[in-house]
Order: sequence, then structure tokens, then C-alpha cells
Amino acid sequence: MTEPRAARAVRLDQPREPRRFVPRLNSDAFGRFSERIARFLGTGRFLAYQTGLVAIWIILNLTALRLQWDPYPFILLNLVFSTQAAYAAPLILLAQNRQADRDRVTIEEDRQRALAAKADTEYLARELAAVRIAIGDLATRDYIRSELARLVDDAPDRRGQ
Repeated sequence: MTEPRAARAVRLDQPREPRRFVPRLNSDAFGRFSERIARFLGTGRFLAYQTGLVAIWIILNLTALRLQWDPYPFILLNLVFSTQAAYAAPLILLAQNRQADRDRVTIEEDRQRALAAKADTEYLARELAAVRIAIGDLATRDYIRSELARLVDDAPDRRGQ
């Protein structure tokens, strides 16, 4: 049995359904897009393009008689820079956050790998110590020769008996 619509609207233990259109963005795709923009903003090519654009903007607004869309204080140019900065800063921060997440995963994998290598090294050290102890109990070639020589020296001369 379903509840009436009025009863569903007052339930506080369940979230309400959105009533307006909210675009759904693929956060991973948007993150990759922001990383590409952030990488481009940090290049010399971007600085060269922007410097060229600003130089052309200023030259045209100072010298062209008919094309002066932004006279001397260049208020429109400042507005363009402000808008660019307003969008660039969050995109750069998003790219940095994604890089920090990747770094965190890499650090955790490196830590796990280091722990496994340490455990393997400790195991091999214990095994090597056990082998050394076992070899210490074995008779070596030099030990057997010295014992045989001692027996030969201690044995009575049988030829003379």
C-alpha cells in the first residue's frame, strides 16, 4: 500500500526529490578537462599568446581611430583578466586536488610495497641465519682432513707390530 502524496511530502527521514532541472556532470571528465586547462595555463605558450593578445589590444585601442572599443584606462581588458582569473583559479585548484588524490594513492601503494619488501627481507635474513646455524653443525672438508690427520698421527704404527 502506498502512502498518499501529502504524507510523502512531510516525511523527514527521506530526501526530497529535486523539483528543478539540475544538469548532471561527469566529474571525472570535468576533472580531466580542468587538468588540461591548468596544464596549458602554466606553459610559456599561454603566456606568449596572452602577451600578444594584450599587445594587440592596447595597440589597436591606442592607435586605431574607428576600432577603439576600450579607451585608455582599458577597463574592458581588466574585466577580461578578472574573468579569466575567476575561472582559472578554481580550475587550477581542482586539478591540484585531483593530483593530490593520485599522489595519495601512489604513496599508499609505495608504502604497501615497502612493507612487503621489508617483510621479505626479514624472512630472508631469518632463513640465512638458520642456514648459517645449520652449516655450523656440519663437518667441513677442512675439519674432516684435520680429524683424519689427527687420527693418523695418534694411531700406533701397525707395521711395526
